[in-house]
Amino acid sequence: MLDRPLSNSRPTKTQVINKIVEKLSLKNTWQLFVILLTCMIALVFLGPYIYLLLTSLKPSAEAVSSPPTLWPSKFSLENYFAMFKQLPIGKYFLNSLITAIISMVLSVFIGSLAAYGFSRFSSRVSNIFLLITLAIRMVPMISIAIPMYMIINDMGLVDTKLALILVYTSINVPFAIWMMIGFFDGISKELDEAARIDGCSRLGAFLRIILPVSLPGLATTAIFTFMLAWNDFLFALLLTSTNTKTATVGISQFLTAYNLDLGPMTAAAITFSLPVMLFSLLVQRYIVSGMTLGAVKE
Repeated sequence: MLDRPLSNSRPTKTQVINKIVEKLSLKNTWQLFVILLTCMIALVFLGPYIYLLLTSLKPSAEAVSSPPTLWPSKFSLENYFAMFKQLPIGKYFLNSLITAIISMVLSVFIGSLAAYGFSRFSSRVSNIFLLITLAIRMVPMISIAIPMYMIINDMGLVDTKLALILVYTSINVPFAIWMMIGFFDGISKELDEAARIDGCSRLGAFLRIILPVSLPGLATTAIFTFMLAWNDFLFALLLTSTNTKTATVGISQFLTAYNLDLGPMTAAAITFSLPVMLFSLLVQRYIVSGMTLGAVKE
């Protein structure tokens, strides 16, 4: 046993190097495959938006050419100037921005208050109410469109920004409650108790301690509620006529029974998407952490 040579049981330097190269090559091949697959999936989702952007940069005649082309023969901002000449698109965008921002703030604040109460004072009645809010949020919007219109009409608020703000807030509050309750459940109740010992009221502890701690959850809820109000077309079409038309309704006016102004329409669509993209970039660091903040409870 002692006379057996040890060289046979040890791998040579060449064998060690070959194994390392093999592992690195397999790792690099797998990483390359993942990168290519990710790029392909991203291209599938970004493809329509890229086509929309390129079409908006074409001359107006080329935008409706047949067969359609992907790359413009020359880049032009003609469609972006035309959309402001044909329609008061700036007014429509302002109406959308005002209603979306105000409804977002109200939805997040009211939903946060309700979610904080459900999180800290859980009971059988509150659980039943939570199920009711979830059921309300699951109801298709088209099924409540006519009742909403009748209520707003009886209040005399048709074609006003207040009507859209009230409707968007009532729709988004259940969503905000269900988003924020998970975040508040992940925050220790000891923070509330420490704030109460230091002299804060229940509302003061909520505003001064709990809300700053839950900023990632607030940012995530805010971006979703903003998008729900910003992208709405159904209620904006029903509740507005001339004074408070939103951007979604205004963009649809480029399509008529006799004509399709595809160039200005794509330019307006690209401009319409910019506020959500900029808002998402500004709160990106909060959204990434907010997605998982309420996933684990203490």
